[in-house]
Amino acid sequence: MNTVATESEAPRPVILVVEDEAGIAETIHYALASDGFAPEVCATARQAIERFTAEPPALAILDVGLPDMNGFELFRRLQDLPGGKQVPMLFLTARSSEIDRVVGLELGADDYVAKPFSPRELVARVRVILRRSQRLATPPVEPMGSEANEPLALEKK
Repeated sequence: MNTVATESEAPRPVILVVEDEAGIAETIHYALASDGFAPEVCATARQAIERFTAEPPALAILDVGLPDMNGFELFRRLQDLPGGKQVPMLFLTARSSEIDRVVGLELGADDYVAKPFSPRELVARVRVILRRSQRLATPPVEPMGSEANEPLALEKK
């Protein structure tokens, strides 16, 4: 997971926020930063692709209605970049019809949140997605002992 840290603080997961409406972008930035994340806001798909290419974030939040590219197409392009398939992505958009939500999820998005939204709920969803993706990325613990199904022998004192 890509993180940012200073000398005095623990690493903070970088969250790429792709949102062209300044007021909404500021709200998301504030909510994420207040909860210990390092949000980086891009107003266009082009900026997002450049930022993602430089270093994939821990998670990306994508608007569908961007000025230079449809957010669904941006999702596909980010997925095709090196490391793109490992980055969880969430759509946050005013396009709230059932077909839009289904398309977003079937493309492979980890979540789809319709505007208007609760910043606190959005942060909670980000935390859940990151927690789930960390569990999936963590290899299972190998059992100790000569056989995987054999119980461990305990020493008696």
